[in-house]
Amino acid sequence: MSSDVPPSRSSRTDELVAKLRTDFAGFTVDAVNDLLGPVAQAALGREQSLPARLAVTQRLSASPDEPLAALIAVFVLGLEVPAERLARAVPQVSVPGLQELGLIVTAGNEPGDPVRARVDLRPYATVDALGPADWWLASDLSEVSTGRPLADDHVLGVGGASLTLARCAIRRPTGRVLDLGTGCGIQALHAARHAKHVVATDISARALHLAELNWALNAPTIGAATIEGRRGSLLEPVAGELFDQVVSNPPFVITPRSAPAAAFEYRDGGMVGDDLVRQLVESVGSVLAPGGIAQFLGNWEGRKDEGWTDRVSSWLEASGLDGWVVQREWQDPAEYAETWIRDSGQHLGKDGDDLYAAWLADFASRGVEGVGFGLITLRRPTHEGTPLRVIEERRTGPGLPWGDEVLATLERQDWLAARDDAALLAETLRVAADVTEERHHLPGAEDPSVILLRQGGGAGRVVQAGTALTGFVGASSGDIPVGRLIAALATLLEVDAQALGTELLSDVRNLVRDGLLEPVP
Repeated sequence: MSSDVPPSRSSRTDELVAKLRTDFAGFTVDAVNDLLGPVAQAALGREQSLPARLAVTQRLSASPDEPLAALIAVFVLGLEVPAERLARAVPQVSVPGLQELGLIVTAGNEPGDPVRARVDLRPYATVDALGPADWWLASDLSEVSTGRPLADDHVLGVGGASLTLARCAIRRPTGRVLDLGTGCGIQALHAARHAKHVVATDISARALHLAELNWALNAPTIGAATIEGRRGSLLEPVAGELFDQVVSNPPFVITPRSAPAAAFEYRDGGMVGDDLVRQLVESVGSVLAPGGIAQFLGNWEGRKDEGWTDRVSSWLEASGLDGWVVQREWQDPAEYAETWIRDSGQHLGKDGDDLYAAWLADFASRGVEGVGFGLITLRRPTHEGTPLRVIEERRTGPGLPWGDEVLATLERQDWLAARDDAALLAETLRVAADVTEERHHLPGAEDPSVILLRQGGGAGRVVQAGTALTGFVGASSGDIPVGRLIAALATLLEVDAQALGTELLSDVRNLVRDGLLEPVP
């Protein structure tokens, strides 16, 4: 696959994009939501456009000159409107300017001739670790707008996976960031808020074309950062280069190779099973600078002869990097097939049944019992020692690892890696302010049957603790070294101090790594 850099935009394109930006000043998420109303907006989120179409049609009938309704009709819902109505919504860039940018097609040159969008172009608002972000993003029209299954080179807009990655990625001032598989360019925009230079790659020429448009349309929000698009597969376009951060929402969907109709560039990496994610885990270290961090989404299989934790663990070992894997969802093979057949609009009729059967046969051939979805964080360590290995399952709520918490965990791992057991025994620890203790008793029992340490912030961990660990945490007030505290507990519990230390130190390290215990400076 070539790694050509897309051609630079012309000054004419930049002029038209600047005019479009002016016309779109009132085309915001809040404005769209206000016009559609909560019912229609919620229905759109479920991929049901009829309530929104009715709301916009009613507004256009009542107020033909309403610019926002025309923009929503054309660019969000994919409806046709007379050219004169759209022209009133875009007085700066004009209808011919939109056509020149490749955003619309017209049926003629008369004011009453219908026009329709060639792309989905809508406002986007979110909050990442740096605060609010408000942009406009172009992508390909969905099957909800077109009424047809997606094209093979479909460029996806912002979905749940994109939002998850954007909210979980580390946002610290840094030099070079790689956005691998940029799609419509959303992760590159987020990265440009804290990086000096972003390289964004994709195998799809169409994706890079739309991403370039999005970067130009939102250029005033990214300051002095530069974004460079390159075409190519996985790490090929950046071979031999180093980056401080890598983010990726790669084409990780596990697709049966026997069913070409199931393959789409935005989601299918062309490999068998979960090999694309495995290859990325094992090879991304080659482009990470020392201390560099990679975060990406992925799927992985759980097989009859190899559970998902064992499978992912083997990838981390092969990478040689620090690794933290959080599984956020688990689907059985049928559920997984249904999800992605429905995603492409191919779920109706015999063709849908054939795809379903191909997916199930593909999973059966490898003994797949389920597929996990989650977030992978990797770091190229700057020190010798045992690498970080955390593989866990967290579904919803505060357990979601936000970027700041990911960075804090890696920093705590560095603190631990610099201290062997003897050094840790000499340190003084205290309980983090957000940790609470829960005790559960069986009816009539004097002693608790379960003791839980619950973290209110951070990754929202809940740790089941035995008597000794509970006593250690309860006594960690920040004024007694770990070794002396263990000795005192051993006397109280009438057990051997050395044996108790062996029992507790591993748990203490985990509590420090996860932020439930804090070193006292």
